[in-house]
Amino acid sequence: MIEKLLGWLDNATCNFLAVETIKKELEAAGFTELRQEDSWKIEPGSRHYIVKNGSAIFPFIAGTGNPDENGFRIISAHSDSPCFKIKPNAEIYGDGGVVSLNVEKYGGGILYTWFDRPLSMSGRIMLDSGDPIHPDTKVFDLKKAVATIPHLAIHFNRGVNNGNPLSVQKDMKPVIGYFSEEEIAEVRKKGGFVKKIVAEHLGIHPQDIIEYEINLYPLEPAGICGVNGEYFQSARIDDLSMAFAGLEALLSVADVPCKDTRLLAVFDNEETGSGTKQGAMAPLAKDLMERICSSLGGSREGFFRAVAKSFMISADDAHAWHPNYNEKYDPTNHPVVGGGPVIKINANCKYMTDADGSAVFKNLCKNAGVKYQMFVNHADVEGGSTLGNKLTVQLDLRGVDMGAAIWAMHSARETAGVSDHVDTVKVFSTFFS
Repeated sequence: MIEKLLGWLDNATCNFLAVETIKKELEAAGFTELRQEDSWKIEPGSRHYIVKNGSAIFPFIAGTGNPDENGFRIISAHSDSPCFKIKPNAEIYGDGGVVSLNVEKYGGGILYTWFDRPLSMSGRIMLDSGDPIHPDTKVFDLKKAVATIPHLAIHFNRGVNNGNPLSVQKDMKPVIGYFSEEEIAEVRKKGGFVKKIVAEHLGIHPQDIIEYEINLYPLEPAGICGVNGEYFQSARIDDLSMAFAGLEALLSVADVPCKDTRLLAVFDNEETGSGTKQGAMAPLAKDLMERICSSLGGSREGFFRAVAKSFMISADDAHAWHPNYNEKYDPTNHPVVGGGPVIKINANCKYMTDADGSAVFKNLCKNAGVKYQMFVNHADVEGGSTLGNKLTVQLDLRGVDMGAAIWAMHSARETAGVSDHVDTVKVFSTFFS
């Protein structure tokens, strides 16, 4: 299971490729795509998925029961992770023909972890289709190191190890190479080096690229570490590990009939607040659920009854106790790597977990034979929020916020526990069964 996860993480180098990776698994398992602009005919027990913006995906198995009498079992996660996005007109030209890129920070990453790493590019480009309202899309991954963000030598900043405030605009510009004046002049005529690099990879002309959304990612592959192989490390563990755990669970029980509709909701843009058409604050999930109920023959009132009978596991990774920073954690509620799935609680409702939701998840863990842990912030530390409470802006669902305990959340390379991932899949499979 873990080797499969590592391969998924290596393939899902951006939100668009996370969706493509999930789509391949779904189609191999007999799921078919539904488009929002089409009319739907859903049969009980059938398997489908919808995609939004190419960066969010919602696979589901229609319930076999009466849609007016049965609800939804939902696991939500997100496809995006902190990174650097390449700006339009990105090239910055320096002495000796050095070309750097103008980038923007996406989400709340740990900036200094990105220095001196081999970086590649992935994302999507938009091409002319002949219809100005509907351009063609190509998703790509260079899968080779084309950039690096070099750190300033310690000799020029002797206090670097005493704290080093960073400016994204000044300090985090990736370098892609050095070129002659003639090369630079020629490439600039055709739209710049970013378009040239991507166009050569795809076998098209740089001038064909109307627009792009491209991010940089660390090229090092995911891997196992620890004396006994107890940890795995990768970029984007938060939150792709939870998305893939939900996928693994859904596929593992796909042949098991269930009266409830089982839905995996992988949203985008959680790291920037979920306030997009493909984010958890949009009416996307509500509309999908309502259409499923309607297509299965349910009534308008029955949809609201179905929501009242539903439950959601909002799955987003949790902060593991760090042995070097004990003072940062709550003294009695700090989960450890390898200690099992984590229930996340916040008195100020940053998470959707309440006593009811927590009790449900504890029962699921018990039935799955899995131990669980609790996370509550240190009382003097204000915590963040995640999908659960954002989604309940649109749907008054019962539910719980949970995750696996990881180190270095939002680093260019995070660390998680092998056994925690296995146990999370067990609990998710129990929930979907």
